Amino acid sequence: MNEDPNSAFYLYGFTRSDQAPNGAASPPPRTARISLSAPGTRLVDVAGIDEQRPPFLSGHGDLAAILSLVAREEFCGPVADTHLQDLAWVGPRVCRHQAVLEEAMHLAPILPARFGTLFSSIEALDRFMDQHRATIVGFLERVAGQEEWAVKGLLDRARAEDTLCRQMLAKNKAPLAASPGLAYMQEQRLRLKAKQELEDWLTEECSALLKAVTPLASETCQRQVLSREASGADHEMVLNWAFLVPQGAVADFQKQVEHVNARRTPSGLTFAVSGPWPPFSFCPTLETEPA
Repeated sequence: MNEDPNSAFYLYGFTRSDQAPNGAASPPPRTARISLSAPGTRLVDVAGIDEQRPPFLSGHGDLAAILSLVAREEFCGPVADTHLQDLAWVGPRVCRHQAVLEEAMHLAPILPARFGTLFSSIEALDRFMDQHRATIVGFLERVAGQEEWAVKGLLDRARAEDTLCRQMLAKNKAPLAASPGLAYMQEQRLRLKAKQELEDWLTEECSALLKAVTPLASETCQRQVLSREASGADHEMVLNWAFLVPQGAVADFQKQVEHVNARRTPSGLTFAVSGPWPPFSFCPTLETEPA
């Protein structure tokens, strides 16, 4: 159902209709729309993808889709091709997509959709939900009572190498040569050895972190290690993992990361934990039909 051919339904994700805000005890009607911006809900201040039309729910049986109406040309066709290559256009909309999901996940388990997923009508969306119902329901049951947390390893390589070199100098029984030239050559050899040993040290430290926190998570996912330019971080990323953590274990999970950070001897490596996030890293792939 979409009476305006110039608009489409933008999909943020799926949830259970019997757990959705403002929902009745029984599943809502087939095309019921339940506003997520109504007073008393957690999404009162969250804008939709275009900042004009607020998100709403469309119920279908025991499932509900989180949607908002958008202009079709914004995401389909020649204009969209230009938009999707423009980071100044994409960036704010990705953030709004994320913001809707971050609010929704506090209300009920969600299955996040990929940015830019559109449906031409409620009927097309309902067919999709019927086709993938078992996968959607299974995922919502799987993530119920759990949160995604991210842990990134950030390395100041120069500082870490310098720390290792100073430790090696301290352990060196033979003092550096009295000759400045020989002493310089000896120190350079130690620095080269420190560079070589740094990789082994990084492997050990990252393994120790994973060993400490993995037992507290129900699932883990190794994510792409991003360049400094892509991540926007001040330091080099050497580890990027996502964890699906039961809500009751989150405090212990955070304490374990803090403990690993505190006990490390060489400086220059920090494990940064962030969350909770919508469970993007653990989502199944659902193929969509064109809008």
